[in-house]
Amino acid sequence: MTRKTFWGFTIPSVAIMLVLMVVPLVTTIWLSMNQLLLRDLNNPTWVGLDNYSDVLSDPEFWASLRFTLKFVAITVPAQMLLGLGIALILDKVIRGRAFYMAALLLPFIVTPVVGSLIYKDLFDRGGLLSWLWEVLTDEPLAVTASNVQWLIIIQAIWYVTPFAMITFFAGLQTLPSERYEAAAIDGAGYWRNLWHVTLPHLRVLILFVALISIMDAYRVFDSVFVWAGRRFTDAHSLQVYNVRVATDPNIGRLGKGFAIAVLNVIGIFVVLIPFLWRSYKDQIAERT
Repeated sequence: MTRKTFWGFTIPSVAIMLVLMVVPLVTTIWLSMNQLLLRDLNNPTWVGLDNYSDVLSDPEFWASLRFTLKFVAITVPAQMLLGLGIALILDKVIRGRAFYMAALLLPFIVTPVVGSLIYKDLFDRGGLLSWLWEVLTDEPLAVTASNVQWLIIIQAIWYVTPFAMITFFAGLQTLPSERYEAAAIDGAGYWRNLWHVTLPHLRVLILFVALISIMDAYRVFDSVFVWAGRRFTDAHSLQVYNVRVATDPNIGRLGKGFAIAVLNVIGIFVVLIPFLWRSYKDQIAERT
């Protein structure tokens, strides 16, 4: 390939990347250093790093960060373990596999907001789970600041597990049966096969699912907004906190909202760096 041909293919994609990624990022950083109010968009005032200082000194920011990290730390391992377990079971099931898989994928197919509303209705007064709770305990089921976080987390695990399940199931279909046969000759049981044959074969997919799941969990918005709304600020994720600060009629500080967005980008890179570095080392090892 000549240099002219190379740049002919490269320049259009680089230009699109600059327009769609770099320009918005630079604009966001510049706006984050201005005092920009929702009710007065035409008169930004340069304030430097004051918006960042304001965010970092806001207790609600740290509360939303704590919940977001808690959400990531619980939902990602849980959905990966459940997804792997279900995939292993489906790999052994032949009769009715298509039906079971379709049923398990249903939560992932439903629009997140719709799924969150349906799930929330189960706990509202008159909902099925609320009614069962009242029958069993003679007390009404109330969604409070102490339990709403766990309701959000449980719903998230239910919603995202099918993604891990279908990815791991696809990976299991590419695992040669000869490896299990060789392990059986050496006397390996089920758990040794799982640890020394299955998991190494799925290593790349495990890393892939972890990366995608962490990014999705870190930027969770739909289910948290449906459950918490503008209440239960301790259960606000960073994205909900960001939207509330930027669009609340009583606050409406877009400059501060842009500062939160920049900090979110930095935060997700910090969280993902270990996984990205591991992926890079695995690719280098495969090439050598």
